Amino acid sequence: MTGAIAAVAMLCFFLAAPARAEEVRAGDLVITQAWSRATPGGAKIGGGYLTIENKGSTPDRLIGGSADVAGKIEVHEMTMNDGVMTMRPLDKGLSIEPGKTVKLAPGGYHLMMFDLKGPLKQGEKLPVTLQFEKAGKVQVSFDVAGVGAQAPGHDAGGHMDMKEMPDHSGMKM
Repeated sequence: MTGAIAAVAMLCFFLAAPARAEEVRAGDLVITQAWSRATPGGAKIGGGYLTIENKGSTPDRLIGGSADVAGKIEVHEMTMNDGVMTMRPLDKGLSIEPGKTVKLAPGGYHLMMFDLKGPLKQGEKLPVTLQFEKAGKVQVSFDVAGVGAQAPGHDAGGHMDMKEMPDHSGMKM
């Protein structure tokens, strides 16, 4: 009986894992975990996060992007110096060196979406066109997480969004 309980517990653990965002390939680049946070009504800016892996032998550079929902998208960097948070645009873009992975996440590199035409709503898919120096324009779909989410597939409290839980109502135990 104890083995059956352990098996059910393991099954529940794996089924509760966050949904994995789509993988997009553009030349030697592999883009995963594209996500954004929901924004309150009236907000004019939003953030975008993703992971870019360069599987090639030459560097590429993320230089910006575009989306129907935003007036413009820029690549930004957030840093903390002596307790002061600063954010600045990366005018020359963000280099993705060969064999390296770059993660855009809250508190570091990120995409800034300016002049939002409407709120980003939790659970929606946000189509974004990324602009790379060599790979060119790349279509990516961002998963919109909760307002304070810190990772894709999670709500503001760091928990998985219940809407993403698979329905197991017919599951026999």
